[in-house]
Amino acid sequence: MTQTQSTLRLVQFKTRDGSRALAALGNDTNGQLVQGVSSTYELAQKAIAANASLAATVERLGLGETVDIRAALAEGRVLAPLDHPGDPAHLIVTGTGLTHLGSAEGRNAMHKKLASGDELTDSMKMFKMGLEGGKPKAGEEGVQPEWFYKCDGDSVIAPEAPFPSPAFAQDGGEEPEIAGLYIIGPDGQPRRLGFALGNEFSDHVTEKFNYLWLAHSKLRPCSFGPELLTGDLPAKVTGRSRIRRGNELVFDAPFLSGEDNMSHTIANLEAHHFKYAGFRRPGDVHVHFFGTATLSFSAGVATQPGDVFELEADAFLFPLRNPLGGAPAADVTVSAL
Repeated sequence: MTQTQSTLRLVQFKTRDGSRALAALGNDTNGQLVQGVSSTYELAQKAIAANASLAATVERLGLGETVDIRAALAEGRVLAPLDHPGDPAHLIVTGTGLTHLGSAEGRNAMHKKLASGDELTDSMKMFKMGLEGGKPKAGEEGVQPEWFYKCDGDSVIAPEAPFPSPAFAQDGGEEPEIAGLYIIGPDGQPRRLGFALGNEFSDHVTEKFNYLWLAHSKLRPCSFGPELLTGDLPAKVTGRSRIRRGNELVFDAPFLSGEDNMSHTIANLEAHHFKYAGFRRPGDVHVHFFGTATLSFSAGVATQPGDVFELEADAFLFPLRNPLGGAPAADVTVSAL
């Protein structure tokens, strides 16, 4: 990557001796070490202190030796592109739903339902509200989306690492999404570092039984990366979501994102997340998933341990892959003191 490269991507990884490092990339898959920092968080703090962009801060710090990111991925050394090095509890993962328009076929079916005159479910009412008020004009307040808490930094799974699906889970299904990555500055103002490809991962059987169990269905691990893309997200993002079972491809479907494929603007989703004072605590990191309209569960796929989720999108260089694993049943006893 040259210092005049307009596209900046950041990848966190471990060197072969186990040390943390940060690589900067342009539009090719080889990166260069960013000098003087070992994490995206540290780079962001330096940028805030200097009132400079991430790209300008990388240029000021300078670049070092070349890094083969594909080799690091294959060796399991790539980390999520943003974390909180001091305390994972200060990384908050949240998300929004009913924000995407889906495929042309899905959009047509949705609009027919909305125009039918039939009584709408709560989900359809929420979707309709987004269509009508999710893209406000500058200076206006848009309608708030569905919102959920997911986990903290302890539940973020690195690219290529397995999802430890809970023993009590009824389903472990992928959710291909774009996530916004943020840090809260010393002044209490959120700074968006950029975007990452993400697998939000959920228990769709639990959610389908009753939507009031949505919160339960979301308390699962997630993964995002491998890279952080700085700057604006393209208005149209086209990707594919696949599930591989050994040598068999059991699911392969396109997914769409970017504001042209959404019923909300990203600014509106951000405004309704960061309006809460508790989400503007200086030093905290936020990962906010923007939603999806493509699920293998909706196509009748029942995932199995060992299945590999594979997501890719044209805005990102590297696919995000995670196999489906499991976690032992927890031996929990609540006792009174």
